[in-house]
Amino acid sequence: MSKAKLLVVEDDPNLGDILQEYLTMKGYGTTLCKDGEEGWNKFKKDKFSLCILDVMMPKKDGFTLGKEIKKVEENIPIIYLTAKNLKDDVIEGLKVGADDYITKPFSMEELLLRISAILKRTMRGSGNAGSLKSYKFGDFTLHYDQQILESPKGKNKLTSKENELLRLLAAEVNNNVSRSHALKQIWGDDSYFNARSMDVYLSKIRKLLKEDPKVQIITLHGEGFKLVVGEV
Repeated sequence: MSKAKLLVVEDDPNLGDILQEYLTMKGYGTTLCKDGEEGWNKFKKDKFSLCILDVMMPKKDGFTLGKEIKKVEENIPIIYLTAKNLKDDVIEGLKVGADDYITKPFSMEELLLRISAILKRTMRGSGNAGSLKSYKFGDFTLHYDQQILESPKGKNKLTSKENELLRLLAAEVNNNVSRSHALKQIWGDDSYFNARSMDVYLSKIRKLLKEDPKVQIITLHGEGFKLVVGEV
């Protein structure tokens, strides 16, 4: 991931400097901007792999900046930094295409893990735009853009939540996906009720995957789950 370039837009000078220093030390090319307007100007002039945007900023807030960025480059991942643990912020972030959000104060290690997970998924298809829209595993092909799971026996139309959840798993085949990350990515928070909802969707997906015995979703208690593809 050392080739990844990050745009960090944070108006708190102390946090901004810490982020830039830490992420640069971890091998990322890191550009720091102090407000949304500066961030927008810098984004237009350079090419970035991921954006980290503070929500509350002068001149141009993070959500406004995120919308403008997505209009120019729809698939670029965005992580929002918010000082408020409010559902309204989370919902607004998801509406404007957030890939993740993290509430201040946060640990640098947690942020690094989230950046790594997102880039691992998105940069895998950087040489092939179509790979972000379809995923093959076993006898299945997930057509993400059509919300369809295809197999030799036919096609199944997925709900939006099934589609998002299966994509998250398919992008990390044979790798663990934490419950908290999946919930925040798709539902917006990791509350008990959302966790129960996710379990229902996982059960539905497991039924669809029974067509191919080589493919299964394994639950790792206390850790998460993973989509495993192997020999029978």
